[in-house]
Amino acid sequence: MAMDRFDPFREMMSFREAMDRWLQQSISSTGQILSNMRPDSIPMDVIEHDDAFEVRASVPGVKAEDVEVTVQGERVSIRAEVRGEEERRGDNWLMREHRYGTMQRSITLPAPVSSDNAEARIEHGVLTLRLPKAHGAQARRIAVAATASSTSTAQLGAQKTHAGGRDHTAEGDRVTEESQESFPASDPPSWTPEKV
Repeated sequence: MAMDRFDPFREMMSFREAMDRWLQQSISSTGQILSNMRPDSIPMDVIEHDDAFEVRASVPGVKAEDVEVTVQGERVSIRAEVRGEEERRGDNWLMREHRYGTMQRSITLPAPVSSDNAEARIEHGVLTLRLPKAHGAQARRIAVAATASSTSTAQLGAQKTHAGGRDHTAEGDRVTEESQESFPASDPPSWTPEKV
């Protein structure tokens, strides 16, 4: 039976690497939790099928014409306007907890999607997107249609403009921050202890 010599540097390095991994996971999950708690964030579910991604987003009280969906490569951005009733003079509000204004969320899917055959529908406050997987997809804006029943789905057209060699959405270049933050992995040590 061969005996390994105790190497305190090796033990310290493996401990440091374990702490680095734990810290990265803690920071990433904390950032995701905090971004999902923002009042203007849109809760989402993403399901991967063999040929497409299905995205379900909660947008209660939002009409189809108040939703904007933008797809570019593997990035999907949803922006929704929640319109509230105007306050009238003389109203005596006892409580007002509904939020009004703009909600937005951007996510990155594991593979690029094609906006050419993308489908979007909104029903009972849930926006459902069906995004076929593709390679080399162009930036496009996807129109959202309201449905009367859960079985009907509208095939949607897309708009695209081309300027200066870059594709833009119909309303121009708009930068949307992604709610989920990513952090760089820790740097590997510059030296490795030798086995004795």
